[in-house]
Amino acid sequence: MAEIICVIGNKGGTGKTTLSHMLCQGLGLLGQRAACVLTDTSREPLNPAGRRYVIADARTRDSLTKVVDKLRTLDDWIGVIDGGGNRTEMDRKLYALSDIVLLPFRESHEDIRTVLRDLEMFPRAYAVPTQWPHNAWQREAADRTVAQLLGAYRHRILRPVNALSSTKLLLQKHIPEQLPSPLANACRAVARQVLEVLEIDFTDTGGEDEAVAAIERLPAAEMPLRLTHGARRPH
Repeated sequence: MAEIICVIGNKGGTGKTTLSHMLCQGLGLLGQRAACVLTDTSREPLNPAGRRYVIADARTRDSLTKVVDKLRTLDDWIGVIDGGGNRTEMDRKLYALSDIVLLPFRESHEDIRTVLRDLEMFPRAYAVPTQWPHNAWQREAADRTVAQLLGAYRHRILRPVNALSSTKLLLQKHIPEQLPSPLANACRAVARQVLEVLEIDFTDTGGEDEAVAAIERLPAAEMPLRLTHGARRPH
């Protein structure tokens, strides 16, 4: 039976679609079968050619139900639902049908306040710092703010996804034949930690050291606790 992950959040502009495609690409690079599920009616489906995952169009209620039902019948698949932004009722529906939830947020206080409310609202959710700064001073300030405002949820914060301009290539209608190595490493790193949280075994045969460096650990945070019995949505 497939695992269903949804990427949601009450604030727009946090990188939900980018994170969804990075996660799926990374899962494919790690030998996992993944589907990126589009639900935002304002977007068009991307061409699946050259990607390490399939694209599923679920922009209507009926199509979403069919896609999720189909995924649930498939062994060893992972469905990643791109929930779009600022749709609280849709977020609640996606949360109800998902095994775990990812809540991307950027370094602004507004983003952090919003993700704090979402973490309280969705107990199966993990926060993902995205577009995290490379500059040492900015990074230190961002990490310190997260530690101060989200310290109580440190076991539900994944390692940051650093700002990387090449991530926009995954959102092109047709992706290039060759993707940059830093992008592949970053995608693999995102997927690795999600698989660890889900306790899914995998083999990483390339770029492990670079992948770990691609998303560094928050100084005040620890790797989230793995899902305990009962923490995941019952199938």
